[in-house]
Amino acid sequence: MRILGIETSCDETGIAIYDDQEGLLAHQLYSQVELHADYGGVVPELASRDHSRKIIPLIRQTLKEANCTADDIDGVAFTAGPGLVGALLVGASVGRSLAYAWNKPAVAVHHMEGHLLAPMLEENKPDFPFLALLVSGGHTQMVRVDGIGRYTLLGESVDDAAGEAFDKTAKLLGLDYPGGPRLAKMAETGDSSRFTFPRPMTNRPGLDFSFSGLKTFAANTIAAESVDGVCDEQTKADIARAFEDAVVDTLAIKCKRALKETGLKRLVIAGGVSANSHLREQLEKLMKSRGGEVFYPRHEFCADNGAMIAYAGMQRLKANQTVGLEISAVPRWPMDTLPAV
Repeated sequence: MRILGIETSCDETGIAIYDDQEGLLAHQLYSQVELHADYGGVVPELASRDHSRKIIPLIRQTLKEANCTADDIDGVAFTAGPGLVGALLVGASVGRSLAYAWNKPAVAVHHMEGHLLAPMLEENKPDFPFLALLVSGGHTQMVRVDGIGRYTLLGESVDDAAGEAFDKTAKLLGLDYPGGPRLAKMAETGDSSRFTFPRPMTNRPGLDFSFSGLKTFAANTIAAESVDGVCDEQTKADIARAFEDAVVDTLAIKCKRALKETGLKRLVIAGGVSANSHLREQLEKLMKSRGGEVFYPRHEFCADNGAMIAYAGMQRLKANQTVGLEISAVPRWPMDTLPAV
């Protein structure tokens, strides 16, 4: 059985074809980073228009790469939410229309479920149950996963997501969009002993996160260290390092707490921030000390991509969880409301 996956929730157009026996056959990804860089962030209307321009050529290219035609496809999966409603509607419209034209079933996929299941694309797959830390530009969530669709939300960010805080702090440091990866690169040359940033919400019980105050602390530090409104490059690197250390430590502390509360031995990290090498190192140390194992997708599948949507869509298709002829998008969609497979 083969499925075409379409991802258009934000600023990446991702297309993939997944086979339930052979695995991932082909995938294409177009990033709009250059388009939005001049504005310092994603402009929703521009994102929607660019998805409209790129989606059909990418689908054709992916079919060609997989040596497939419409006759070889058994279903079409598309991201239905959460995300930018205009961008979502592009993928939903094209995905649902293709499914209708090809006389195939259509599957509406939850974007964060796609991220959560992305490590299943690797050879070393986690068994259920496991704890999942989802860290991206729009979400920071701690989830107990007992099976596909069997999700218990343990904690989430009450304000800025971790990735959002990375991007905003990077902007304060004068780094171009997308700032998160650039801040992490700058932090590599920073002195970890110069500044100490707070580890928010770690001194109270619970598994919720808050990164807005950490961003404000960074802004105040930058202002205090500036001369005539300018920081030298080493000071910027030291601040970047202190900020990254604080975020990574906070995430690790919360993971340790969640692992203790649940008794689980397997940890999955997914989403754009899961590509951060410092975070991976810290969580690998944590799981090793607890006799457990950490799982994550390869770097190209940490950010938004069609492969994760195709995989998640395949699981829903095999459970006959398809959608009707209506075309809809769900900008806000709690993952724990999904049906079990």
